[in-house]
Amino acid sequence: MAHYSREMVVPTPLATTFGYLSRFSSAEEWDPGVIEAKMVTPEPVGLGSRFRLVAVFLRVKVPLDYEIVEYDPPRRVVLTAENRSVRSTDTISFSSAASGATAVRYEALLLLKGVARLAEPLFGLALRRVGDRAARGLLVALTTRASEPSGNRRAGR
Repeated sequence: MAHYSREMVVPTPLATTFGYLSRFSSAEEWDPGVIEAKMVTPEPVGLGSRFRLVAVFLRVKVPLDYEIVEYDPPRRVVLTAENRSVRSTDTISFSSAASGATAVRYEALLLLKGVARLAEPLFGLALRRVGDRAARGLLVALTTRASEPSGNRRAGR
């Protein structure tokens, strides 16, 4: 099983940060490994909401359909996705930090299935690189959102 964990403090308020990240289609904005993302269930975001993402991992396009399986606003959201070669569980936890900022803990567990399990040691290294790029992108995206006047943000974001 490959595991990635990262903690960071972002300059956006708790409710804003939770809303942005629990709408997992936002991953296309902050994760350079995600080339397509959309919400496929009706509004509002909540338990059972589903998101279709296409990620590029080791130069291969990987479609993943994520579903929110735990939803505890504004403290925690857990999403799972599964295809024939991997099962992914992403847990994002939130807490208030100093000066109105938010502490975010992002954990990803990837269980390789079938023949793909043979590549697990290399997969773990690649996951750390991909995860670090996504974490940097997330910090930039939320820092940018925090500096924008609220009226200039696009609807739905």
